[in-house]
Amino acid sequence: MYAEVLIEYPTKKIDKYFTYEVPLKMRNTLQAGMKVKVPFGSKTINGFVMKITDTFNSDYELKEIVEVVDPELKLNDELMRLGLYLEEKTLCPKISAYQTMLPSSLKIKDNDTNYNFYKTYLMLNKTKKEVLDYLVSYGKENKQTILLNTLLKEEKVLKKDYDSYTVKALKEKELIKEVKEQEYRINKSNLEGLVKHPLNVEQQKVFETVKNTNEFKTFLLEGITGSGKTEVYLNLIEDTLNKGKTAIMLVPEISLTVALVNRFYEWFGSRVAILHSALSNGEKYDEYLKIIRGEVSLVVGTRSAIFAPLENIGIIIIDEEHSDTFKQDNMPRYNAKDIAMVRCKYHKAPLVLGSATPTLESKARALKGVYSHLKLTKRAGFGTLPQVTIVDMLEEVKKKNFIFSDELITKLKMRISAHEQAMILLNRRGYSTTITCSNCGYTYKCPNCDITLTYHKSTNNLRCHYCGYSISKDSVCPNCHEDALNYLGLGTEKVMEELQKIIPEAKIIRMDQDTTSKKGSHEKIIESFKNHEYDILLGTQMISKGFDFPYVTLVGIINADSSLNIPDFRSNERTFSLLYQASGRAGRSNLAGEVILQTYNPDNYVLNCVKENNFNKFFNYEMNIRKILKYPPYYYLVSLKIIAKDYDKSLENATKIANYLRKSISPSSIVLGPTTASLFKFNNTYRFQIVIKYRYDEKLMSVLKYLDNIYLNDKDVNLEIDIDPLHI
Repeated sequence: MYAEVLIEYPTKKIDKYFTYEVPLKMRNTLQAGMKVKVPFGSKTINGFVMKITDTFNSDYELKEIVEVVDPELKLNDELMRLGLYLEEKTLCPKISAYQTMLPSSLKIKDNDTNYNFYKTYLMLNKTKKEVLDYLVSYGKENKQTILLNTLLKEEKVLKKDYDSYTVKALKEKELIKEVKEQEYRINKSNLEGLVKHPLNVEQQKVFETVKNTNEFKTFLLEGITGSGKTEVYLNLIEDTLNKGKTAIMLVPEISLTVALVNRFYEWFGSRVAILHSALSNGEKYDEYLKIIRGEVSLVVGTRSAIFAPLENIGIIIIDEEHSDTFKQDNMPRYNAKDIAMVRCKYHKAPLVLGSATPTLESKARALKGVYSHLKLTKRAGFGTLPQVTIVDMLEEVKKKNFIFSDELITKLKMRISAHEQAMILLNRRGYSTTITCSNCGYTYKCPNCDITLTYHKSTNNLRCHYCGYSISKDSVCPNCHEDALNYLGLGTEKVMEELQKIIPEAKIIRMDQDTTSKKGSHEKIIESFKNHEYDILLGTQMISKGFDFPYVTLVGIINADSSLNIPDFRSNERTFSLLYQASGRAGRSNLAGEVILQTYNPDNYVLNCVKENNFNKFFNYEMNIRKILKYPPYYYLVSLKIIAKDYDKSLENATKIANYLRKSISPSSIVLGPTTASLFKFNNTYRFQIVIKYRYDEKLMSVLKYLDNIYLNDKDVNLEIDIDPLHI
């Protein structure tokens, strides 16, 4: 009996199966999908069993599998097939496809950490009658008798609640025994106070349409902010679980997972597992174990939760489907929406994509009938869409208002005095984007990436938000040694400081990557603001979607037009989505909402579509531009990045690849470049980019595979291929 094993090294040079003999002791238990230890050269390493066979034709002697790492944890047949799809779709090494399906505590690497968590309990070691006879004969009361009397009433107690001398004495008398039991670190039951809101007419119609679907079908649920999409999701999941099936619910941000998870615990209790990167390795291990053992029916999480090893999936829901976070930037460069479609096809289950601002591609497919189009056009309950006011900051600057307009400050003071709350969005963390010297012109830059460093006042350091490089800020210019450093640009830290000066009575809390780096910090900030411990929540785009704070009646958006200037064809779409979603946080209860949108481009078409709360108008405007410029959804894209430490080598190879593509793929496809990548120097490497636009090109994938193989063994030049990129 033989096993074909995929080893742990994620390199395409050895991206193939290696055959090992299965020892006699494993022949009845070894299965495909299991993690095993195998000899490889002079080492013992980890690998996946991909296939088991009874025959192997070879003259040389095979090595044996050493051991099965964890018999309980294995990839099921569906996920084994999914790995092959992922390899084909993203051109990644086979092992990378399977690695990405597992939480970090279970990845195939040489790691023997035992993540099992146990609690030690005390139990009676004799019959109750024997213990009672002992207590009568003992005739006095002390810590030992108190423990024994407790155990007569309860089956077991935690050992840590009793002193070691008492436990030792009773164990020596053989009256009690210790028992270790595996525990889950996250163990929730149904929370108290569950409120199930009845669905309105629109919600009920959407629910019935999806509920009655017994085949694979993709639904685009386009619902305005506050229209109650979450209530529809909860009812659909409940219906699926009642049918004996399982469900996956994806959200784009960790912060949204925290916000939603208690709602799911209220409905489904211990049937829920959560999977996202903020969990510890031990917590991820526990949640994965629950799924493998079939103890949960619903998985809620971010992008990687799409690989949850659930059986009999009845529905997959992706909330805020427009979010870029569903696409992975590094290998394998998969999009969770694509994986969800593959899994729903396998299980013949519906897929629901929900958003107030769906991607142009999704909306176009819905209008063409490729997706089934569902709509929620009214806010649930008593909420109404907020009134949006555009403020021209060019006029405010004349009044020396560089950050806050008079109107925003006036409205903030009004809301706070009325005991209401406000949210302020600035899509930039830190204190200042740039520090430069007015005497000599010196600017702090990252030596690895050649971009300006961001100043963080709370830690007095400058950081590169790309590679993580960090240095302390000098008190004088490091170049000319003059006290002439200027702080340019704007970050959340600086905005908070200035706002506190203007409205000292306001209680302000900040939410960005700096304030949410510690475990549990997302939940703490959200809960404290929800409990009205603060008047103003200030943050980056992580506060723009998914939250429902009933007392938020004002949203202020600072530098609303800044993201329009990013050189990417999706800049308009991302800006509209961010501003529309952020605006939607206001007026979600019976209190009227208002949005102040500060900009230096008050006549901009995108911003005025936000003002009118008109997604359809923006969609038609942007689709016209996409059609003229041949961008998605009218054309597909492939991005190739050519990366080398030597500038000349990077450019030379980029030129060769571009010329080869023009000769080899369909004449109807368009090859752009090579040009410098948007982030040209990154981590001491130079990056050139080629973009391919195509509609249908039967030669393209084979050409890309050929190029990918050519650069496998090139130590000096790295080729990154991203199919359907979200950023170019």
